Amino acid sequence: MLYWAIVCLVIAIVAGILGFGGIAGTAAGFAKILFFIFLVLLVISLVANAVRGKGPKI
Repeated sequence: MLYWAIVCLVIAIVAGILGFGGIAGTAAGFAKILFFIFLVLLVISLVANAVRGKGPKI
């Protein structure tokens, strides 16, 4: 999911440079939403592993 957030961010940057403001804004908004979903899933995963008593794999 983080991969897709980065892809949308790159699309937004390229569209902004080329002057496509509407597409750039939409892609940036989509990247922001995907990034926050990634963060929520990361926190849920960390909490679930902590509750089960498993630490991160090193």
